[in-house]
Order: sequence, then C-alpha cells, then structure tokens
Amino acid sequence: MMDQVKFTAMKDGDKEDYDFLTAHEIDHTKGTADRLLKALVELDEGLSGYQITRLGHSLQSATRAERDGADIDWIVAALLHDIGDIYAPYNHDEYAATILRPFVREQVTWVVEKHGDFQLVYYGEHVGADPEKRQAYAGHPYFDDCATFCERWDQSSFDPAYDTLPIEHFVPMVRKVFAREPYDPAVIRPGAREPLVA
Repeated sequence: MMDQVKFTAMKDGDKEDYDFLTAHEIDHTKGTADRLLKALVELDEGLSGYQITRLGHSLQSATRAERDGADIDWIVAALLHDIGDIYAPYNHDEYAATILRPFVREQVTWVVEKHGDFQLVYYGEHVGADPEKRQAYAGHPYFDDCATFCERWDQSSFDPAYDTLPIEHFVPMVRKVFAREPYDPAVIRPGAREPLVA
C-alpha cells in the first residue's frame, strides 16, 4: 500500500498516484470543522483592544443570530465571519467567505464577503474611510441582508455583559455544515433568500 506518491513533479503522476491523493485529501477534509474551531479559539491570540475578545465577539454574534431564530447557515456564518482576522487582516471578510462558500447558501457567502464594507457605516468617518462604501452594492438582492447582519449581529456584539453561549454549543452546528457535500446545488441555491430573523 502506498504512503506517498511516486512523482516529484505533478505532470509525472499516474492514476495510482492521483487515486491515492484523492482518497487522502477526502479523508483530510473530514477534519475541516475541527481545524476551523481551533482557528476560532486562536482569534484570542490576535490584537484586540475591545471590551471582549475576538473569540467572544464571534460567539456573541452567533448567539445573537441563534436567538433571532436564524437558520444554521446564518449561525455558523456569524460564528466564523471574522475568522480571517489573524491571517488576512486586510481582507478578512473575503477570507471567511471563501471558507464558507462550498457549504452554505450563496446569500450567506455574499453577506460575509461584503460585511467589511457595510460595517464602515459605523466607524468609517473616524478612520478616514468612506462610511457609505456599501452604497456600491445598492440594489443588490442581498443588500438588506448584509445591512441587517451587521446591525443585529456584528456591530452590536462587543458587549461584555451579554449572555453569550459557549463555543461548545456551536460545535455540532459547525461540524454539520462542514460535513455537507461541497457545492451541493440544494445547499448553495443561487438567488435564494432565507430570513435572518424569524
């Protein structure tokens, strides 16, 4: 049985090599949820300065989403929306959206990808950025969804007094979402919209 491929350049690989790699990679993907949960905890090692930690913010966002009656796609997205803060501080929103894209509705991915631009409405004027940057997306079918995501779950989730659920509460949801078949049309549902608030 193989424990590594025979080739040193991809063009020299044969079917046996690529069958082996495919099986190996599929097995590796089964740990995606747990790796993401570990990375989420590592947010606490990043720069903060807020009254709660970055992990606390993520948990609080997801808690608010769940309490608003949001579905699992929204809850997991709220939990992971800032996961790129450590590795991609200048495009953390795009980083998070890329991670989520194969496993959640297009609506949710779009909102996560654009939430950084939408958040500027709250603080852009204080940092020399355009607080109305989100207007570039005016008329987009998911515009209001992103505005609601930011208002209800993101910008409001820095409160140390809020009764935030622990990470253990969300672990089964993250595992369920990342166990889905990637890019399943029944999940991605381009153009479909689900309410953020029940």
